[in-house]
Amino acid sequence: ARGLQDLSGDGGVRKQELRPGTGHLVPPNASVAVKYSGYLEDSDQPFCTNYNFKFPQLMKLGKDITLWGLEIGLLTMKKGEAARFVFTPKYAYGQRGCLPLIPPNTTVMFEVEVLDYLDSAESDAFFELTAEQQSTFPLQKVLKVADTERQFGNYLYNKRNFEGAKDKYKRAFSILGRSPSSEEEQAQINASKLLVLLNLSLTCLKLKHPAQALAYGERALEIDQRNAKALFRCGQACLYMTQYEKARDFLLRAQCVEPFNHSINDELKKLASCYKDYMEKEKEMCCRMFASLKTSS
Repeated sequence: ARGLQDLSGDGGVRKQELRPGTGHLVPPNASVAVKYSGYLEDSDQPFCTNYNFKFPQLMKLGKDITLWGLEIGLLTMKKGEAARFVFTPKYAYGQRGCLPLIPPNTTVMFEVEVLDYLDSAESDAFFELTAEQQSTFPLQKVLKVADTERQFGNYLYNKRNFEGAKDKYKRAFSILGRSPSSEEEQAQINASKLLVLLNLSLTCLKLKHPAQALAYGERALEIDQRNAKALFRCGQACLYMTQYEKARDFLLRAQCVEPFNHSINDELKKLASCYKDYMEKEKEMCCRMFASLKTSS
C-alpha cells in the first residue's frame, strides 16, 4: 500500500489509478455498473470477480455494495476509470473475515473498473413516496425522475435485458399521467411520454410481443401522428403478425415523413418479399385443394 493515495485518512483505504476516467465523479447513492476482482495478499487468483459476466448489473451504493472501502473508493472514480484499492480489515471484512474465503483480520486488494453509472438517488426517493405525496411533486422533478428511469431502461436494453428495460419504461410512464396546468406543461409531458412509448414499442418487438408493440406505437401516434419512429414500429409489429395491408399503410406513412430512411425502405422491401411468398403459398394451397377435389370427383 506504500505510495498509494490515502482516501480514508487513516490508511484504511488506499488507491492507485490505473486508467483515468471522464466526466463527473460517481455521486452518492448512484447505481453503478462495475467490473471488479478481489485478491488476498500474495495471491494471483481472485477470491471474487465478476469479469466473467459480459454485462455486469447495476448496483446501488449503500444497498447492493456493502463493502465500506469499495463504496469510499467508487465515490472517487469517474466513468471509464480503472483503479486498484487496498482495504484494511476495518474497511473490508472485519476481524472475523468471511470464512472459508476470507481469513480473520485480512487486508484485501481490489481492482475496479467503472463501466457506467446513473444518478438514481432522486428517482429512488420519489418512488418511496405515497401516491398522494408523488402527486404534489413539482412537474420538473417528475419529468427528471421519468427521464432517469428511461435512461435506466436504456442501459438495460443495451445490455439485452429487455424484460428489465420494459419494467423501467413502464415505471417511467406510470408517473406521467398527471393533469397539466397549462399547454406548456402538456407539451412537456407529451414529449416525455412519447420517448417512453417509443422505447416500450421497440422493447416489445425485441421480446416478440408484436400486439403490445403495436399498442404502444399507436399510443405514440396519438401524441404525434407524423412520428416516423412510431409509424415504423407499428409497421414492424403488423408485419410480424402478417397483417400485410396494415403494415404497408404504416410503413408508407413513415416513408412519406422520412423518404430517405434506409430502415423504413428496407422494411418495405422485406414486406414485399414476405407478401410475395405468402401469395405463392396461398396459390400453391389452392392448386392442391383443386387437384384433390378433381381427383375425388
